[in-house]
This record gives sequence, C-alpha cells and structure tokens, in this order.
Amino acid sequence: MKTPTRWFEGTTPPARWSGKALHRLRRVRELSAPLWGSFVVDDRDPQGLNGVVDDNGHENGIPRRTRHRNVEDVIGDCAVYETGLRSSTRLPMQQAAQAARRTNGFVWIGLQNPSAEDVQHVAGEFRLPPLAVEDAINALQRPKLEVYEDEKVSFMVLRPVRYVDSEEIVEVEEIALFVGEHFLVSVRHGQTDVLSRVRRELDAGRLEASERGPIAVLHRVADLIVDEYEVVAASIDDDIGQIEQQVFGLREGDHTERIYKLKREVLEFRRAVLPLGEPMFKLMTGGVPGSDKSARKYFRDVHDHIMRVTDEIERQDSLLSDVLQANVARLSVTQNEVAMRQNNDMRKISAWAAIGLVPTAIAGVYGMNFEHMPELGWKYGYAYALTLIVSISVGLWALFKRNDWL
Repeated sequence: MKTPTRWFEGTTPPARWSGKALHRLRRVRELSAPLWGSFVVDDRDPQGLNGVVDDNGHENGIPRRTRHRNVEDVIGDCAVYETGLRSSTRLPMQQAAQAARRTNGFVWIGLQNPSAEDVQHVAGEFRLPPLAVEDAINALQRPKLEVYEDEKVSFMVLRPVRYVDSEEIVEVEEIALFVGEHFLVSVRHGQTDVLSRVRRELDAGRLEASERGPIAVLHRVADLIVDEYEVVAASIDDDIGQIEQQVFGLREGDHTERIYKLKREVLEFRRAVLPLGEPMFKLMTGGVPGSDKSARKYFRDVHDHIMRVTDEIERQDSLLSDVLQANVARLSVTQNEVAMRQNNDMRKISAWAAIGLVPTAIAGVYGMNFEHMPELGWKYGYAYALTLIVSISVGLWALFKRNDWL
C-alpha cells in the first residue's frame, strides 16, 4: 500500500502510526486549520496520517474534513482587465491564477467576508505571503502597507468608515489588498461598497489612469475611502455644532454622556485615519513596485486629503474636550445657583420660624392656667402680653431684614 505525501514539508508518514501519534497529529491539524485550511483525506490511507476511516466516512470516530468548501460562494467577481478594460466574463477560481500568468493586464479577484479557509485557498493559488495572509484573515488590523520583495507582492490594509448620524456612531470596516504585477486580490470584511464602486468604474472604462494596472485600482480604492473620511468628518462637525448650541444655549441640561460618546467615536475614527498617512507617503514617494512617477501624483493628492482629515479630527477632539469642560463648568455653576437658592430659602424659613416662636412661647407660658400667676389678675396684663409679642416679633423681623435673611 502506497502512503500518500502529506501537508507538512513534503514528508511522508510511516506506514503505521501509534494511537498517541495519530491523536497528536489530529490535534496539530485541528489547531492549524484556521490558518492553513482543511487537509485532504485519502481513502487509500486508512492507517496513515489520517487515521482509521470507517464505513461512515469518519476518521477514528471523527467526521473527515474536506479540503476546501466552495470558495466561489464568497467571490464577488473575478475577471481579467487589459489596457484598462474588462476582457473576460467572470472567471472560475481555478482559472484565475493561470490567467494572471498569461495576461499582460491583471486579474482582479474579490473576496467578500471570506473564512480563513477561503483566503488560504486563494493565497495558495496566487502564492501570497503567509504573514500578510494571516493579517487578511484576522480583521481589525491597523491601516498599513507592506512590501514583500521575494513574492513581488504589496499588501495594504484600508479601513472604510461610515457615520450613522441617527445613532452618532462610527462604523469601521476593513479591506485588505494584495497587489501583484498581474493580479489584485481584495478581501472585504464588512458591508462597504467601495470595491464594487471601483469595479463598476473599471468595467465601464471610467477609471482614471487604469492602464497602470492594479496600482490604479489601489489608488481609486484609497481615494474613495479618504473621500468618505471627509464626509464623516463633516457629519461629526454638524453634531459638535448641535452640542455647542445645547451647552451654551438657554436650555439647561446635562450633555456629558452625549459629548463623551461622540468623543469616543472620534477616537475610533482617528484610529482608522491616522495610521494611513505613512502608507500613502510611501506610495507617493515610489516605495512600492508598480508606483511609477505618473502614479505618484495621484497618491500625493490622497495623502494631502488624509492630512487634512487628520487635522480636522485633531480639531474635533480638542473642541469636544473644551465643550466637555464647559459643560461640566456650567453644570457646576447651575448646581451652585441651586444650592444658593436653597440656602436662601432655608434662611427665610428659619427667620419666619424664629419670629413665629415668640408668640407661641409667650402664649404657651400664660396658657398654663396656674392659680398664682400675677399677670393673670392684672388689669393691663392682656395689653402687656400683646405689646410684648408685637415688639419682639417686629424687632426680630427688622434684624433678619437687615441681615438679608428676609
């Protein structure tokens, strides 16, 4: 029985494997699957690398794994472009790499929310750098540009941004681009339509300077994303203006939560925009294969837009910090005013309570009805009591009035 060659460095396993060795190999394969995809199961090898396969298609009691699921399900489009025009209908995945090697133009294959296995499948066909492939699989990367000279591939990560005005949140997605001499592989994580818009322009022959190949597509994708950055910045500016009107307007209220949440969204926006300046600078200075002198001016324009948006984000962040401090200060003033009003009210209540205590005390003394109270039998006792009550009350009122208690 011939033992087939397996996945690790072209080595062949021995004819027989122990149970412990099979368990370890299966464990290695399971841990490696998210990065390197599933592996071929050969029915001719019931006791080789794949273990024992029973009649139900299970390997040592575990369902066997196929090499790859149908990657066509996540490919938005795949076509050949020559001299800036589409020269083919949709290509099957199996023909894309061969077409890229034959054409003088380039092949663009677009993956939409692919799994790790899907990306690995395409990476194997186009011989993409493993480290870049890992970054393309694991979303939430920082915007960056890496050049792999051995593979003659440039890898770029871009982060499209959309602002949901009704909720005042910034939605950040991700696009990874593998740019070769005769191919472009795009990996989209999220629902952004930037790539489909660029492809429609390319299919219609409207993409400017598209004869420069994949680098022109890279420029157009970056250009649209940066244009969207400016739209998001303008929308955030509108919300900051509303917050300023609320904070400094006539209506009182606590806007701290809204300011803080918007400031956090600006920070998220900043994470998507700020790191992109360095890759664009590298592109505009010719640090990437395929970026000729005529292409650099286009990347210079995109770089200028990024710098402008970056300055706008810094201004918005600083302005929100100032508005937050002003809101806190206004709340403090309002709370102090309320406390002062409450203090004034308490002083008035205390003053009137003190004035009311005088007749209560005098009436209480002479209302005890003891038999031996001299003033009760006095002819002027009643007039004396009233005069005493009025005199003391008036005196207290004048005292409190002079001290601004009343």
